[in-house]
Amino acid sequence: MSGVLTRLYRGETTFNFVGRRWWGFGLSLFLIVVTMLSLFTRGLNLGIDFEGGVAWEVPATSITIEDVTAILEANKVDTADAKIQSLNGSDGSRIRVQVAEQTAEVKSAVQSALAEKAKVDVQDVSVSSVSSSWGRSITEKAVRALLIFFVLVSVFIAWRFEWKMALSAILAMVHDVLISVGVYSITGLAVTPATVIAFLTILGFSLYDTIVVFDKVHDNTARYAASRVSYADITNVSMNQVLMRSINTSLAAVLPVLSLLVLGSWVLGAVALEEFAIALLVGLLLGAYSSIFVATPLLAQFKTRE
Repeated sequence: MSGVLTRLYRGETTFNFVGRRWWGFGLSLFLIVVTMLSLFTRGLNLGIDFEGGVAWEVPATSITIEDVTAILEANKVDTADAKIQSLNGSDGSRIRVQVAEQTAEVKSAVQSALAEKAKVDVQDVSVSSVSSSWGRSITEKAVRALLIFFVLVSVFIAWRFEWKMALSAILAMVHDVLISVGVYSITGLAVTPATVIAFLTILGFSLYDTIVVFDKVHDNTARYAASRVSYADITNVSMNQVLMRSINTSLAAVLPVLSLLVLGSWVLGAVALEEFAIALLVGLLLGAYSSIFVATPLLAQFKTRE
């Protein structure tokens, strides 16, 4: 075991990544198919910032989700699309309910009824209302930023290395974001502006990890230019040389996010941190995976077809 770790640390391993690339491609294809099926059948659990509407949060001292549903129905609020969640934090358990936009009278009546049932002051029941246009504006800006990012990245990588590396990197980043979105669709986690920011953040990490491998491939290609070593072999050598660095980089990035998730959201009860940290954690893991098993094998596949 120590011998394997020593070779891994020195970049002397001989894993045949390119030869087994179809395993990685197959797994990625499976995850993408599952993601697409989930998006078409379940969709995304969009937060109030995107759908618009009104949300109440009440301490769950002596009130249940069934009580909340009954209060909504008593005030003639449509509960068909209502989203009711139990939240746990350092300040205790709370119940959050989100419905379509309501009149001021209904908002006040529901707030009072929730406070009475939970045996708390009305001020302890928070009410928030957001227009769906704000969420649409955020989405449009995020998509615009994503497209600009892809264009700039493509130009830079094509200029610094070559266009096939640029294409491989873009496909890997699309792979990471798509499957990350799929995780949210499958689990039903709420998609909020914090989630969108996290999705954009993981692109940078995914790109960094991929560029590290591509840079080593580029250097080794020049080194072995006079020999008869195939591009697939050069790619394999390069990936083995930077494997330990990729593992260390991934661990260094994942550990702070785990602490953010555990301490920030589960211990301190900061829901916004949870929304950001989960998306970031999923994206970091996918970025580490795709740089080794998607981006670089794709590059080798493109080059062997020259």
